[in-house]
Amino acid sequence: MLDINYIKENRDLVKKAIRDKKLEGTVDIEKLLKVYEDYLSILKKVEAERSLRNKISEEVSKAKSSEKEKLIQEARGIKEVLQKLEGDMGELKSTLDNMTLWVPNVPADDVPIGENEEGNVEIKKEGKVRDFDFEPKGHGEIGKILDIIDTDRGAKIAGFRGYFLKNEGAVLEQAILKYSYEFMIKQGFTFMSVPWMVNPGFFIGTGYFPWGEENHYKVDDKALIGTAEVSLTSYYAGEILDEKDIPIKLVALSPCFRREVGAYGKDTKGVFRVHQFYKVEQVVLCKADEKVSREWHEKMLGYSESILRGLDLPYRVMLMCTGDIGAGQRKKYDIETWFPSQKAYRETHSDSYFLDFQSRRLNIRYKTKDGDLKFVHTLNNTVAATPRLLAAILENYQQKDGSVIVPKVLRKYTGFKKITPKV
Repeated sequence: MLDINYIKENRDLVKKAIRDKKLEGTVDIEKLLKVYEDYLSILKKVEAERSLRNKISEEVSKAKSSEKEKLIQEARGIKEVLQKLEGDMGELKSTLDNMTLWVPNVPADDVPIGENEEGNVEIKKEGKVRDFDFEPKGHGEIGKILDIIDTDRGAKIAGFRGYFLKNEGAVLEQAILKYSYEFMIKQGFTFMSVPWMVNPGFFIGTGYFPWGEENHYKVDDKALIGTAEVSLTSYYAGEILDEKDIPIKLVALSPCFRREVGAYGKDTKGVFRVHQFYKVEQVVLCKADEKVSREWHEKMLGYSESILRGLDLPYRVMLMCTGDIGAGQRKKYDIETWFPSQKAYRETHSDSYFLDFQSRRLNIRYKTKDGDLKFVHTLNNTVAATPRLLAAILENYQQKDGSVIVPKVLRKYTGFKKITPKV
């Protein structure tokens, strides 16, 4: 959420952000500011009437019997006026709050302007793309040959995009996750297990609602998380922290659930795009300084790169354009890992910073050394998401005889070096 005074003072910049992020029609900034002015106007009237009511109350207590009845009648009239004004003010405040929720964050100056993913900019490539002396198979076919992925029975049990991991595939997935969160613990992050069903207010707080509400599953009065970011970032909602305790570094392993609305016909083979997966997610709360946020943004990107370098997977880093970042994000990197069967880099990680966009919605503040209260800045990034990362390993480590070599860093978790066909 942007501060209303910031919106007022930077209305053209905010309007441009709405256009650049392709969110036209979601909110009218001029209408929002008109509602704000009407709210301020009625607030002044309410405050004046309250002051007059308090003054008369004092006079009633001191007045003589002959004067009291007149003052009481006057107080009753003020009460009626005040009730009407407060009702109108409440409606305006509700309208203002709802409209403000639809105002996106303003992109950083170095975010490229673009319509869609075609406008994203490659920052760098790392790792050597392997030359195969045979035609590499897709991970779905590899998984079937090795009897470690079963999408047929997965679809039978869970519907389209359902899947089972089994045998060494299930073990390898857990190895990826454990390798990833243990790495983050070594970086000083607090490891947490988080709620998967969360009150909708915290989806609003992190900026996933109202924009992405259709992409989340609902369970009674809760919603299922699509990332542990929702739970982790909301952990200190409504609290005041101490500057000496910042930055706060959190990491969690959780299942994630996404409806994949709008993904019809995309990535239908294998387990690249699924409704349920596991992810290790990192979240940082830092002080209210964009320079510090940007430093953490790069550092968190480096943690994810370290995971991929450890797995010896080729990847590239993309700076996302305005048309391909979320409404709440100030700046975003995606890491795309190489998939030999597609001869393409595909997204496996997302790294974003928000300034105080999320913390204002969640009311997470900290007390500075000088005693001032400020909203923290928030960041998040993927450490590892699987089975997508599992799929990348299967494709990049496949052998001509149909087997798959296990990356060296994972062998202490798996207990085996290779997965071989069962027949």
